Amino acid sequence: MFGTTKAFSGFSVNDIDAARAFYADTLGLRVSEENGMLILHLAGDRDTLVYPKPDHTPATFTILNFPVDDIEAAVDELGRRGVRFERYDHLKTDDKGIFRGGGPLIAWFTDPAGNVLSVLQQT
Repeated sequence: MFGTTKAFSGFSVNDIDAARAFYADTLGLRVSEENGMLILHLAGDRDTLVYPKPDHTPATFTILNFPVDDIEAAVDELGRRGVRFERYDHLKTDDKGIFRGGGPLIAWFTDPAGNVLSVLQQT
């Protein structure tokens, strides 16, 4: 039934203007706006809806993962753009905030609404 539909994902934020600035200016994504909501135009033709929610609660899981070829370069560039990387007590990260404990190299950060995102590099 849904094998031929173009499904998409979505998540909430508490401030559409802050989200637009972060996703467009800080991350450099192509962003459009319709009816007070954002559409993130991600590579691979994967649009993602971002909608305002006054009682927004940040997701407690990673909502978007951005694969990169060089995590060191990505973390450095995002840091220059003002992104701060998360540290979790149960996951040991290096000084840059990169987790190297098995699986892909990964570094987590949040959007202005507190939703968790990551950059990751397959090893």
